[in-house]
Amino acid sequence: MAERLAGWVWIGAAVLACVAGIVNVVGFLGFQQQAITHLTGNTSLLGAALVAGDARGILALGTMLAAFVFGAMLGGLIIQDSTLRLGRRYGVALSIESLLLVAAVPLFRQQHLAGPILAAVAIGLQNAMATTYSGALVRTSHVSGMFTDLGLMLGHALRGLPPARRRMALCALVIAFFFAGGVAGAVLFARWDYATLYLPAALTGAAALGYFAYRLRRGGTVGAA
Repeated sequence: MAERLAGWVWIGAAVLACVAGIVNVVGFLGFQQQAITHLTGNTSLLGAALVAGDARGILALGTMLAAFVFGAMLGGLIIQDSTLRLGRRYGVALSIESLLLVAAVPLFRQQHLAGPILAAVAIGLQNAMATTYSGALVRTSHVSGMFTDLGLMLGHALRGLPPARRRMALCALVIAFFFAGGVAGAVLFARWDYATLYLPAALTGAAALGYFAYRLRRGGTVGAA
């Protein structure tokens, strides 16, 4: 399936993986020291909080999980399709994500739980948008699946099966840019603190503007379903 992906999808996957990497490392380094995009870990921590009777942890982690799901639900409402193609409302989704990340900055600075909650909504929305290709081929908010696919295909190659080179390249691309986003986010957080989130907000905002410009140049309606 990766063979059928257009070039703009590869670029978009790289940019969005970098965005998620930045946002996630800010969550780890911030006052909650909690992942934004890593729902597997947060779900495990929620179970531990339940056993420990940690009411504050239960509330924070449960709200974070619900926020991510809400963001994904919002993505489904906006994009309204499971087929990845230009002409869907990706510009609207990217614009909302950018605004959510901007709004999260002052809340993070106030040590308010609403900061990571807004960031989780933003990344949930992003992940839903990126997975609108059938088969969930592209996911940008986490890399567990990408590492799994990469290892699986390497195993196939060792058995002498034809390697899915473009799929392997796509996995490596997402992993590399998620990692690069984490590195960049950590470096910038040491200097800019929570203002680091303005960078992924700018990236998603610029992507939205670029998408709108492309649609207008082609004579389409930017909000068309």
